[in-house]
Amino acid sequence: MRADRLMAVLLLLQQREHVTAAEVARELEVSERTARRDLDALGMAGVPVYSTQGRGGGWRLVGGARTDLSGLTASEARALFLVAGPASAATPAVKAALRKLVRALPEPFREQAEAAASSLVMDAQQWGSSRVEHPPPRFLDELQDAVIRGVQVRLGYVDRDGALTERTVHPLGIVAKGTAWYLVSRTEAGRRTFRVDRVSSVDPTDDPVDRPQDFDLAESWREIADEVDRRRTPLEVRALCVPHGIGVLRMAFGGRLEVGGSTTDGRIEVVIRGQDEYVLAGELCGLVEWLEVTGPPGVRGRLASIGGALVERYG
Repeated sequence: MRADRLMAVLLLLQQREHVTAAEVARELEVSERTARRDLDALGMAGVPVYSTQGRGGGWRLVGGARTDLSGLTASEARALFLVAGPASAATPAVKAALRKLVRALPEPFREQAEAAASSLVMDAQQWGSSRVEHPPPRFLDELQDAVIRGVQVRLGYVDRDGALTERTVHPLGIVAKGTAWYLVSRTEAGRRTFRVDRVSSVDPTDDPVDRPQDFDLAESWREIADEVDRRRTPLEVRALCVPHGIGVLRMAFGGRLEVGGSTTDGRIEVVIRGQDEYVLAGELCGLVEWLEVTGPPGVRGRLASIGGALVERYG
């Protein structure tokens, strides 16, 4: 919501010669204190807004900029479209406003603002159950700049075994997966994904990126994430679930759950992915009230073993 409010405040500043905290509070249905914080936040973020005191005071954009956004520098326009672009979590209303605003940008800013709007994907879900916090990596800004400017980079990269390699890549987009950051690139070997915290050096070139005409970062990331999930959870368990238990399964398994069609007895076919039979059976054994596992036999056998052990211990 904060990004949405800041966008709305900027729109008000563009539409009017000046605004007061009371006007912003009334328009956005927030307190005047929150409105003042948002106006101050715009200035701290680099948007050229300033305040005047006394009668007739309020907040204005430097130079009296209005709908042409001439008060924004190229980097400020890029930053605005980056935090509330089509690939972000901004509301549909904000995204629609951005599509209108991009046409009002000065010509030199327009191309990079559009590139910034599609350069980042936010994927809030962590891999697996990991809750490790990753600080922003060292070369994140340089790589994002290369994506937006559309230039190739010579990349130094340390792989998971600690080996250092250097290669020239075509940066296509940046993805935040939970608190980890990834660079999606085209290379001589095809599309590749690099963890930004393993990047050891970034040297931009003057050569343009060879970007596939139909490339969509969000769609590309979905394909990458699905493939990683399949590799991390290769075991698939088939089961039947009562309709009112689907919500429980969604909370328990998230993206590892696939919901199918209904059977003749009213239950619903589901597939649940996991790492191995032992771990997955442990996750499933507490769901017997809603779920009947139909395969594979190894998981059913482990569930029966767990059930026998529970009966023996607790009677």
